[in-house]
Amino acid sequence: MSSTRRSEDPRGNRRDHGSALIERVIAAVAVDPSRPVLDHNPFAGPWVEGEPQPRSVDAFPGGHPLPPSLRAWLAYDGGMLARHGWFDEDGRLAPRTLGELAAAEFGEPWGSCFEPFSERFGDCFLLPGGSDSRRILALGPNGERDELGEYPVFALDVDDLPCAMLMYPGFDAYLADTAGILGRAAGGGYDALKNDRRYAHRMRTHARDRLAGAYELICLP
Repeated sequence: MSSTRRSEDPRGNRRDHGSALIERVIAAVAVDPSRPVLDHNPFAGPWVEGEPQPRSVDAFPGGHPLPPSLRAWLAYDGGMLARHGWFDEDGRLAPRTLGELAAAEFGEPWGSCFEPFSERFGDCFLLPGGSDSRRILALGPNGERDELGEYPVFALDVDDLPCAMLMYPGFDAYLADTAGILGRAAGGGYDALKNDRRYAHRMRTHARDRLAGAYELICLP
């Protein structure tokens, strides 16, 4: 095996992936759980409100399994995700379509712009992140996951050229970046992790499975 392939092996350093990475996030958050999730957006609230609120969830609606990273985070706290509309009033996971999320977050014409792509993205969940943009976890039409069992996270942006861009290979990398422990290079654009040796292989897997090898989907109203 070449050194290049070895450096991109997502199992090469387990602490950078999956539940092991989430354990590092939890350790960082536990230092000050009340600090804001997003420094630039107080509406996202704190990492933890009061005491942590663990949640036990077996699977997504439709039977798709939870990724290891999400299962590990929910075992610590589900409050932050609840504040972003992940659960209904009965405490069950409540996915939305891409079009529904775009309409709720950006209004029209963006809901109608993204709605034709809803089937391709499958069940979606809003995540805190961005200012004019949004972050969504997308399960895909058939629950497509990478080799570590993770679903991708996309950035939705309606500024300049409206698009959905593959940003993270999973909830693990998303949460670590949001917590400030990923070490993601600044100024590399939404899809910068496609050039990060730790995550490049996983990013390519999602690009292939979701966007026919591309990293972004352009939406023209």
